[in-house]
Amino acid sequence: MLILCLLFAFLGLLLAYAAHRLKVQEDPLVEQIDALLPQTQCGQCLYPGCKPYAEAVAKGEAEINQCPPGGEAGVAALAELLGVESKPLNTELGEQKPPAVAFIIEQDCIGCIKCIPPCPVDAILGASKHMHTVISAECTGCELCIAPCPVDCIIMRPIEEIPSQWHWIAPHE
Repeated sequence: MLILCLLFAFLGLLLAYAAHRLKVQEDPLVEQIDALLPQTQCGQCLYPGCKPYAEAVAKGEAEINQCPPGGEAGVAALAELLGVESKPLNTELGEQKPPAVAFIIEQDCIGCIKCIPPCPVDAILGASKHMHTVISAECTGCELCIAPCPVDCIIMRPIEEIPSQWHWIAPHE
């Protein structure tokens, strides 16, 4: 038994060393771009999520103005980071909307589970033939759950601003 424990400890240390030594370093520019994106994972930018869009922008394969949830402020922040001229938001991909979260009108929900697979952040809870609900703290407001709902019981509600969520902007000097 002691020999097996020592063997497993040795193999664990070997794995930890290999994971540290052989770790693939991410492109820091991709990480910086991704940090500026709203993380809605909505796909409106024509990429399957914020990280793939950040990778495409870093490689020069995508324009900086393809993120409707990020809006004009997001485009300006990307332009500043990349040292390029800002562009107007590409409205062909969608319009900037105020932050919102999905809400399921529970008495209308038939438990079909069609809204669960499209949710990129697993913010919808429910089981087949049972009422579903949205974890509003997890919902990014991507609206991907609305279209598959056969009974139109999912609506978007604006996020209420409360003082604890306020972000004070320091004046520029």
